[in-house]
Amino acid sequence: MSVRRCIPWPDQRLRSVAAPVEAITDEIRALCDDMIDTMEAMPGLGLAAPQIGVMLRLAVVDASETRGQAVRMANPEVLHASVTLRAHDEASPNLPGVSARIKRPRAVTVRFLNADGVLEERDFVGLWATSVQHQIDHLNGRMYFDHLGRTKRDMLLRRARKISA
Repeated sequence: MSVRRCIPWPDQRLRSVAAPVEAITDEIRALCDDMIDTMEAMPGLGLAAPQIGVMLRLAVVDASETRGQAVRMANPEVLHASVTLRAHDEASPNLPGVSARIKRPRAVTVRFLNADGVLEERDFVGLWATSVQHQIDHLNGRMYFDHLGRTKRDMLLRRARKISA
């Protein structure tokens, strides 16, 4: 297990759709372990494989207060999203130093292959739901700031460029 480097924005892989995971293998399990180590080192609430340059539909999420409750998800897809929205400040290690308040559904039902290779459906609420949706966006080549209007998005990206310069 090791901490991996997050690729910097605007790396084109962050705008690409990740490939499906065919099966849960020892290699996939080891990659998930690295992703959890990387998420904990940030520290963050989730990480998608494309964020570390691995173009697979793989994500880990841990929004628990105590930590150590990471959910490993391959090929996650939202089956149902609540109408009620929840606002939360979101950020990404791929674009350090900036964040934005994003509104997302407060609860989602997600289907995914779990760490044992079993198809699972799980409900996520609150911060868990926010993080899961954020990671699924990464798997689809989207960043959190894509949920902003053009003016706010441009301001955020200008600020990010100043910070990294």
